[in-house]
Amino acid sequence: MKIAIGCDHAGFEYKEAIKKTLTEQGHEVKDFGTNSNQPIDYPDISHPVALSVENKECEFGILICGSANGVAMAANKHKGVRAAICWENELSKLARTHNDANIVCLPARFISLTLAQQIVQTFIVTQFENGRHLVRVNKIDC
Repeated sequence: MKIAIGCDHAGFEYKEAIKKTLTEQGHEVKDFGTNSNQPIDYPDISHPVALSVENKECEFGILICGSANGVAMAANKHKGVRAAICWENELSKLARTHNDANIVCLPARFISLTLAQQIVQTFIVTQFENGRHLVRVNKIDC
């Protein structure tokens, strides 16, 4: 699976660990930065990750910042992108099954790395249920 990943300075350590795990599992991970814990503006990372999902270059995206709000807001400006903030594993599952989310946004300042890894794993293996949810998902884009 091809997965885009990116973060601001608050998510750098999580991004590196998640990228390593995904690569070890055989996924192709396209890293959009940042490459240090030096301050950076989250839209500068969110938009390229979202664009790679929008253009179907990557199946899923992972965005990480302090609260996950900024990266989610920026990513959701892109047509066909459904970025979901997940701070519990169950939210990750529901974002996929009910909302067909294609980018998971992680709040690094509020969850442990272990939980972040679990959320990502759940996100990438969970399938969209379609059915009644498809009608709703099709109404999201403006």
